[in-house]
Parts: sequence; structure tokens; C-alpha cells
Amino acid sequence: MLTNSEILGLFRQTNALLHGHFILRSGLHSREFFQCALLLQHTHIAAQVCGDLAEKARGIEAGCVISPALGGMIVGHEVARALGKPHIFADKEEGRLVLRRGFQIQKGMPYLVAEDVVTRGGRVEETIAIVREHGGVVAAVVALVDRSGGNLPDFGCPFIALAELVVETFPPDQIPADLAEIPALKPGSK
Repeated sequence: MLTNSEILGLFRQTNALLHGHFILRSGLHSREFFQCALLLQHTHIAAQVCGDLAEKARGIEAGCVISPALGGMIVGHEVARALGKPHIFADKEEGRLVLRRGFQIQKGMPYLVAEDVVTRGGRVEETIAIVREHGGVVAAVVALVDRSGGNLPDFGCPFIALAELVVETFPPDQIPADLAEIPALKPGSK
């Protein structure tokens, strides 16, 4: 099982840990951004980190893995593959997540929600709502990186992260002067 420092090393090795001024999907600003797509493009690394995440969740009863598009799709697929489970995902439509492509939630079935990076948990909460609205049960949430600093909402189920990495984040009205001087980028999914 990889340690936090080994996972951070993989992000650095693959140039997936960006430095600058970033606006996160949550609306918070940060000096660092985890571009998981750059990490996960290396299939052997994706298999390793998602395999480790699957091992942390192996004792949780789930019949299927579901992830929010776009960031969670590779994580969800690889975790499902490692667990020998099917994988579905919630698609973006007009700014919110919906179930499409013929995917269905089975009533009473326990689901594992998989995401790449969680800061405030917004997309995770949307995915959980989809599962519950269709009669499914959310057994747990798993993520490669928890960068919430302990400020996650109560998902109503266990939350498991492969790595917990502390990253400074700032509300838009509290950006430090040195960071405000750098043009802000929004490299995450739309």
C-alpha cells in the first residue's frame, strides 16, 4: 500500500501536481492543483493507486461502483475492475449530474461512489443523491485524494481516501496578496 508521501511523489513524477493560482471546482482558490488526468494517463500508475484504493474498500459490500464524470470515471472504472464489480457513471448535463447512457440504479443494491479528488464533496453529494433517488444504497465513498482538510460534509456513509494531502485553499474574498498577483487558472473539469 502506497504512503501519502509516495502518492505525492507519483503526482510530482507525472507532473500532475501543478503550482500557481487555481480556482477549484468548489470555487475555492489554491496554490496547488492535483490534475489527476496527468497521473492516471499512465495505466500502470492508475492500476496501482486505484488497486490500493480498492484494497482499502474491499470489506465493504457493494454490487456496483458509480462515479461522477469526468474526474471520477477512471478511478471508478479501475476500482471496480480491481474489485470485480461493474462500473457506471453519472454524466454532466446542463451543469448537473444525471444518470444517462442506459445506466440504471438497482433498488436496494449497495453502491460504492468513487472520485479522484475531494475538496468539498459537491460532485460526490450529487452522485449520492442520484443513487438514493433511484432506490439504491450508498455503502461508502472512496477517493484517491482527500484535500478537504477535514471539512467534508457528512455523506451518511463511510469515507475512505487513499491519501490525505493538506493543501491551502482560500475563499474568493480572502485570497492572499501574492496569490492575487498571479492570473487564476481553472484547469479542472467544467
